[in-house]
Amino acid sequence: MKDKTPVLLFFLLATLTTLALGQGTRVGFYRTTCPRVESIVQSAVQSGVRSNPRAAPGILRMFFHDCFVNGCDASILIDGSSSEKTAVPNVPLRGFEVIDAAKSQLEAACPGVVSCADILALAARDSVVLSGGPRWQVPLGRRDGLVSQASDTANLPAFNDPISVQISKSADKGLNTQDLVTLVGGHTIGTAGCATFSYRLYNFNGTNQPDPDINPAFLPQLRALCPNGGVGTVRVGLDTGSVTRFDNSYFANLRNGRGVLESDAKLWSDPTTQRFVQRFLGIRGLLGLRFDVEFGRSMVKMGNIDLKTGTQGQIRRLCTATN
Repeated sequence: MKDKTPVLLFFLLATLTTLALGQGTRVGFYRTTCPRVESIVQSAVQSGVRSNPRAAPGILRMFFHDCFVNGCDASILIDGSSSEKTAVPNVPLRGFEVIDAAKSQLEAACPGVVSCADILALAARDSVVLSGGPRWQVPLGRRDGLVSQASDTANLPAFNDPISVQISKSADKGLNTQDLVTLVGGHTIGTAGCATFSYRLYNFNGTNQPDPDINPAFLPQLRALCPNGGVGTVRVGLDTGSVTRFDNSYFANLRNGRGVLESDAKLWSDPTTQRFVQRFLGIRGLLGLRFDVEFGRSMVKMGNIDLKTGTQGQIRRLCTATN
């Protein structure tokens, strides 16, 4: 039998080298340095969501928006007159106080050990779980960024992006089309303001007609919430009938012409992405996909975008400011 010792030694040495250099993330990163990290973050998220239900979808979006701008480095948490937090796509986000609370508790338990970036990654997972969604293992070991500029958010996915642009923006971050559809499925929880979609209801693309992707039976409901010419402060559920529950109904709503955002509706009307929506819905003749399983996988994949590890960045003492 061929001796496998040299191969095993190679992989062992490669693993030790990776850990020594701090490259990449791994499950159990804080097992010895801060063993209570997951329970502390979970408790903070539970308390925060009880106080403000909008915090759950807010934290999930926050993680997405953070990772798409300079990588998953918690730069979205930094305060400042022109920081990422002040950019138009990030102003509606909720839940920043939850991350701050978790950081405060972790600094008391394990000073200078746990990064804000890792807290955000854990809090995003816990927000999904609290909403009835899946639980997945979160690899940890990120470090915090030092730069946060509103101008860097220009390439964030937008509510009116066509599918080709959505795919391109995702591919730039190492995410494929299935990841895109899966991650946008996070819209199964949360709401959107009228300003992000009311243009679809009355004079879409100068036609003086509504967006044809909207089910005519759904149109009166949206128009009642968002009158022509008014944006107000009304917020509309992105997954009608299941706005606080993390489930598969979001994809059924897309199929039924009840996608609220234009970018969401296009997931069904464009054949490139429709096939993945169909697979999540278990359409006969197609290989099915389990949304709960795939969502966790895609979140782990997204959570490894452009990481700062080892000696890069820092472990911020406050999530709102660099040290």
